[in-house]
Amino acid sequence: MKHPTLQSSAPFPSTTLSPVRREGWVSVGWLIFICGIAFFVGLASVGLMDETEPLFAEASRQMTVTGDWVTPYFNGVTRFDKPPLVYWLMAIGFQIFGVGEWAVRLPSALAATALVGMGFYTLRRFGFSRPELATAVTQNMNGATPQRSRLSQRNLFWSAIIGSAAMALHPETIVWARSGVSDMLLSGCMGIALLAFFLGYAQPETPQRQRNWYFTTYVFLGLAVLTKGPVGVVLPGLIVLAFLLYVGQFRQVLRELHLLKGAAIFLAITVPWHVLVIAANGQAYIDSFFGYHNVERFTNVVNGHAAPWYFYFLVVAVGFLPWSPFLPWAIARLQCHRPRFWQMQPRSSHLGIFALAWFGVIFGFFTIAVTKLPSYVLPLMPAAAILIGLGWSDRLCPSPNQPAKPGVGFGVSYGLNLLIFVVLVGAALYSPNWMGNDPAMPGLPNLVRESGVMVRAAVIWGTALVAGLGLLLRHRQRWLWSVNLAAFAAFILLSILPTLQLADQVRQQPLREIAATAIAAQQPDETLYMVGFMKPSLVFYTQAPVTYIEQPSELRNTLQAKQPAQSALVVGTADELSALNWPSESTPLVTTETYNLVRLAPTE
Repeated sequence: MKHPTLQSSAPFPSTTLSPVRREGWVSVGWLIFICGIAFFVGLASVGLMDETEPLFAEASRQMTVTGDWVTPYFNGVTRFDKPPLVYWLMAIGFQIFGVGEWAVRLPSALAATALVGMGFYTLRRFGFSRPELATAVTQNMNGATPQRSRLSQRNLFWSAIIGSAAMALHPETIVWARSGVSDMLLSGCMGIALLAFFLGYAQPETPQRQRNWYFTTYVFLGLAVLTKGPVGVVLPGLIVLAFLLYVGQFRQVLRELHLLKGAAIFLAITVPWHVLVIAANGQAYIDSFFGYHNVERFTNVVNGHAAPWYFYFLVVAVGFLPWSPFLPWAIARLQCHRPRFWQMQPRSSHLGIFALAWFGVIFGFFTIAVTKLPSYVLPLMPAAAILIGLGWSDRLCPSPNQPAKPGVGFGVSYGLNLLIFVVLVGAALYSPNWMGNDPAMPGLPNLVRESGVMVRAAVIWGTALVAGLGLLLRHRQRWLWSVNLAAFAAFILLSILPTLQLADQVRQQPLREIAATAIAAQQPDETLYMVGFMKPSLVFYTQAPVTYIEQPSELRNTLQAKQPAQSALVVGTADELSALNWPSESTPLVTTETYNLVRLAPTE
């Protein structure tokens, strides 16, 4: 019989996490960290920004008020600019969290987070920076040396870490992930669909898993169409087509795609609402959405949004900072001029080529399009981040037989990165001088100077410059990505968010004050007018109709003809209210540096 003391002294069961669980917690913590900084910190700290955000917000609020979840309305007029998914999500948010900025912006923030998470997962599985590393994993499964497998796993780890950071932390995605509009939702749905396709494509040896990923692709393609229309399926279709033709897999993958079942899933998601909205609105919806907001935007300049052919080179260069200096190098290292080489590599090694097709098709498509807006190339940013992740991972995990050398391309990109730090220091210090051109924010330059937020920015980028030079002198250039990450995260928290709050204070807060006063002061049968400009936030914050009239003379004629015996509330600048030349008494209710609210007495 065993001695009881020996039994009681037996060790407790180990509570140490397994490597798989530990890695899972590290991954979750990493994603919470980068997405929290990029998308959620201070998400509702500023009001809705005119002109576009309140249009989406009010159309969504109207759905909760009227119960009509088919036809979007703004200010009593149908709004056919976008399909309903973004309105539905905001409206659901209103019902859960209440009407406010958080619920308006939450769909965009969640879409960005889901996209970054999917990007991390894809890179962690198939982010091989070199084809031989993908081959090494396959060989290790069949008994090859564990050393090569460890190298491959390190390569995948750094691809996922750096690629996900680049996917979240750059201006283009941060702006739209913090905006209550449809652009980030489209980018999220489209990006997840494309990544799901690649996850299916890269796993032909597991047909069940492959089929599930392909079906996921069809689901998110349908959601992309419900977010912004045909572009949600046209662009991914062109990307997949270009990629499959390049790698010579078109016919084989076509047999794997389960097209009939996939089409059924896609149509089940997209068709019902289109049937209902056309039944309710007929030709008006068809002409407005399909004609004006899709065909004409591609073939003609819409709303004055014209730009030169090189416009998107500038948008990507600035919008993808601080990572964009390395983007040409990351593209060049793939050697895409060697299709035969890539066609001989395993599918699991094709993520870089897939990302390049993704980037190139969207860039080329919108460069050809006549109407140009910075948000149009938002969906290519995940592909750019994947390319950056693969490139930096290659620097961090060189081949044992061929140690990584800096190379001319990498060296030029490194120097350009340091030069951008210098430019950002100067731009931060000089930026208050550029902020005085907006008549809606006349006091912003002084507020920014007094706050010191741009001095903080200059310190951040100056410190990054010193750190980058230190790495160069110590021959540790491969760690510059961490300097970019830390500097940009600090820039967001210590400079950008405080600056946005200052801008909101002078640009949007006066309108919210006017809205609150109008709600309290408006009399029965008294109409609220806005003269000279359209600020949709007034409709959202008053939760009441607003009549917009462009010219003061037109407003005077309207009031005298339609409401000679009634008073009216009017919002306008001091100059516009003076140009109104109202013959009767006007009572100031709110006077700000930009906008005023007055009550005009009846003329009779």
